[in-house]
Amino acid sequence: MASASGFPASFYGEPGVLGLLANGISAFLVLLQNFHGARTGVPAEGVENILAGVHLILIGGVCQLVAGLISFRKYDHLSGTSFVGYAALWGSYGATRIFLGANQQSPNLFNESTSINNTIQDLFTDTSINKTDIPMFIKESAIAGLVPYILLSFLLAFCSATVNYIMPFVFGAITLTLIFEAIGLVAGWALVVSGVLELLILLFAIYGSSALLIKGLAQRYVLKGFGNPLFNVLLLGTTNASSSQSLGQEKKKNTKYAEPMALGFFCDTVSPFIFAFYAFNYFPSVSVAAIWITINSAAQLLSSYYAYLRQDCYHATKFGLHCVFWLVKTWEEHVVSVTIGRTEAGEVRHAMVGNWFFVSAALVFCIASLHKDTLELVHNSFFVLVTISTISQIPIERYYIFFGVTCSLFTLLSYYGTFARLINTIAEKSLIPVGPQPVSTESLQKYLSYLKRSKINESEDKGAQLSDALFYLSNGVAALSAIHSIQPGLAFFDLTVPWVLIPGAIIQAYVSRLQVQGGQRFGSVIPSFYVAIWATWSWFRFAGHRLQISTESANGFAAGAIAFLVINAFLILVAAYNNLVLLALTTIMEVIIVCFLLSALGRLPYQLEVAMLAVFAIICLYGMLASLVNSIFSKTLIPVGPSLIKNKKKKESETTYPCFIANSRETSGLLKIAKSLENNGVCGIPTDTVYALAASCKNPSAIEKIYSIKDRPAEKPVCICISSVEQLVAAKPPFSPLLWEFMRNVYPGGISCIVPKCEWLLKLGVGPAYDRVGTRDSIMIRVPDHTTTAHLCEFTGPLAITSANPSGEADSTHHDMVINRLGHKIDGVLCDGESNELVASTVVNCLKIDEGTISILREGCVPALKVRQIFERVKSNML
Repeated sequence: MASASGFPASFYGEPGVLGLLANGISAFLVLLQNFHGARTGVPAEGVENILAGVHLILIGGVCQLVAGLISFRKYDHLSGTSFVGYAALWGSYGATRIFLGANQQSPNLFNESTSINNTIQDLFTDTSINKTDIPMFIKESAIAGLVPYILLSFLLAFCSATVNYIMPFVFGAITLTLIFEAIGLVAGWALVVSGVLELLILLFAIYGSSALLIKGLAQRYVLKGFGNPLFNVLLLGTTNASSSQSLGQEKKKNTKYAEPMALGFFCDTVSPFIFAFYAFNYFPSVSVAAIWITINSAAQLLSSYYAYLRQDCYHATKFGLHCVFWLVKTWEEHVVSVTIGRTEAGEVRHAMVGNWFFVSAALVFCIASLHKDTLELVHNSFFVLVTISTISQIPIERYYIFFGVTCSLFTLLSYYGTFARLINTIAEKSLIPVGPQPVSTESLQKYLSYLKRSKINESEDKGAQLSDALFYLSNGVAALSAIHSIQPGLAFFDLTVPWVLIPGAIIQAYVSRLQVQGGQRFGSVIPSFYVAIWATWSWFRFAGHRLQISTESANGFAAGAIAFLVINAFLILVAAYNNLVLLALTTIMEVIIVCFLLSALGRLPYQLEVAMLAVFAIICLYGMLASLVNSIFSKTLIPVGPSLIKNKKKKESETTYPCFIANSRETSGLLKIAKSLENNGVCGIPTDTVYALAASCKNPSAIEKIYSIKDRPAEKPVCICISSVEQLVAAKPPFSPLLWEFMRNVYPGGISCIVPKCEWLLKLGVGPAYDRVGTRDSIMIRVPDHTTTAHLCEFTGPLAITSANPSGEADSTHHDMVINRLGHKIDGVLCDGESNELVASTVVNCLKIDEGTISILREGCVPALKVRQIFERVKSNML
């Protein structure tokens, strides 16, 4: 369904409507339980809590998660971070309600001091605890989980006041509600106060979602609350020039998705906070807290994913590393809580070495962050301390104290990092101090390039794939953790399962998904295959005593190992086409699989397996360092070795394309494209934003072909592209002085203006395509800030353009993407390398500009705030 101006309303969906309603409905569900308990004197229990928990997970968790994901894609930093963070909160709280309902039959389950004291003593002394006899300390775990969310919710309420004055009330009411919900777990009177606050959340959420919904339909703010902040974010500080340089550099190449750094720091506040409570014995069983940390880690994995989408290898790998660490430690402590007790765990852990890979990886990030700001370096340094505090060889009497202290310090730093990243991304300036670069980018590159061989061909120096570092990280942790003594106890096997299964299988499945996203032909094959290997290894070698694997089953694993050997041999051949590091990795894996085969046959060569797993982990550490550094700087600073097998047919295949290509730096190439457009052709061309499909306005049938090429819905109009404002002046359109002045201030550039459509288009040269471009009453005009595109328009006249991607898919940011996706459907591509932006232009509706208003229909490469600032300046100058 098209809006009044002819553009589909789906372009302007407001995820804030879904996010606010999810918070309001979730609060309403808890309100009903609290008021019912206060009125009847009978608190909710059993099935009531279970059903409430399920609804909280589905509404507050899943629905709000969707709102957060859409907000990230709309370049909304605050809403993306807030909705994903609150989704983790409601999901965790819902899971806690389910646990509470499922375990309320036991009267001594919670706060009885004698039970707690006895259980703590048992955890340190009794090595044969039955997990069914251990209280899960649900209320204590819930309090530990709620406290960090209270602090973060207050932070979100404060930050949202710099954007509008509805969200501060919603988030502020949530903050107060969480405080009284936490108190209500030990004092019932607080739940009544919590219920009143939850009613306020519902009312604020209904009003806020109504305001956004009406704004989306009317394309202007009707109800007050959005569009104006409570106070200007610039009041929080002045721009720090020394720390804003790297921020500006990062923004220049990443503008399509909101920045996920604040969400990553948000999650790094919650997980260590809960662990600090656990380490200091506030609750000795981590069973329920494990759910809170797991859900929070899933949110952190989302921050890694959006960093990957922003082509940010550093944060994609960093948040992936932290997610792996918190998950592994959580489920290791869960095993300690429910099966073996802390005393025996202290003895068993002495044989575990997997944590040393985390220490090494954390040190790698300290090196990689030397050219970032000081906050980033200090944050990575404190994470090194956290990993050191969990080294298995630390005596048990000091282990948890050291861990609790480092988690507390890391929480404080992460909390500040959340505030700084969120405010600085909202303001798009470095207002909150994050410190200068410890080492300049040029100096760091110089130091790191000492390892580089001078023989490397610079023309092939393209860095590494974004997800390679995370691939090496997950395999390295799994391999080093799989090392064990000749006769380990069963408790060792229990503790090792999460160390191998989580990074080797679960996180590596995520890596495989990233490799598929990257579009590499064999990119996802190796991680997908290694998922199967490490999962099988965990089940057979470490969980076999729990699964009671028989001799016949072991023979089945032996047969599977033979299949693994054959498949990995093929992967060795694939790796030979890539680099020496990957080739060495797959070759060593072949020997490791042989060891697995022999272990299934009862003939394990122990020393050989330990040596191969250690070598495999060392290769992974080097591969992680090289991939991370090379991807950050987009060049090979740390060598990974050449491919052993050269593709001789590569050059021949490069000259074969589904359509003809032309070089944008050659006049002859420009003329070829112009001639093709004159001859009713459709071509891919570069612009100042992303690549576009172009057809001459002299050929209406070519414009119609664009719709079939893209599978574009007929109700979505295409715009016209001209070379300059002077070309528009020559057509003498009846524009007001205000519109002319506004267009002169935004053209040329990444802004598209929707203006009234009438006969002046014929003078512009649109001619026969008058009915094929724009809507009945309006037309969108682009004047790209791109020399090649401007010259092309001078040759051909006005062009009808739209983004060069199949409808509904991501924009094309390189001519190779246009060729691969649409080359078989179009006539030619004007090749200009990578585009300047990763997102399309910002669309501004100027149809009511004479009334003193404009509306942003799509926020693109130019922020909406900047567009409004330009308009207000132009309007004030015209008065």
